[in-house]
Amino acid sequence: MSDLRCDISMTVNGEAVHETVDARQTLVDFLREQLVLTGSHVGCEHGVCGACTVRVNGLIVRGCLMLAAQCEGAKVETIEGVSDTGEIADLQDAFERRNALQCGFCTPGMLLTAQELLASGGVPSREKIREHISGNYCRCTGYHAIVDAIEAVAQARNGVKP
Repeated sequence: MSDLRCDISMTVNGEAVHETVDARQTLVDFLREQLVLTGSHVGCEHGVCGACTVRVNGLIVRGCLMLAAQCEGAKVETIEGVSDTGEIADLQDAFERRNALQCGFCTPGMLLTAQELLASGGVPSREKIREHISGNYCRCTGYHAIVDAIEAVAQARNGVKP
């Protein structure tokens, strides 16, 4: 830890947060350690694996590459908050039904990334789904079941029968 600390204010999952953080503390470490929101995981710490994915001002970001101090005034959403709203209930159900999760380490990042894709509308091709989740690594299941789950939800949301 450095001696440089700063006060930050942001909204996390709809609640105002005012904290003092080390200027070099990453967003994911801040969320996990100070707010005890442990759904986002620390994986590679290089922005490659996607385990630390969160939403900041509506866009998914790698929490390990963003400093908490950079989120001053931002709207931060974690998997806990997005899940609590019911926004991704159908995705969570599809992941479970299609066995698209095993250890669950990658699942929060996968769900947020999939939701970003599906929120853009339409039924993406399997290739587009694979491309969109390509920054999220799954070490257990492979990707077939994950793509199946995302595709099924896209079809259901758009009234397409499988």
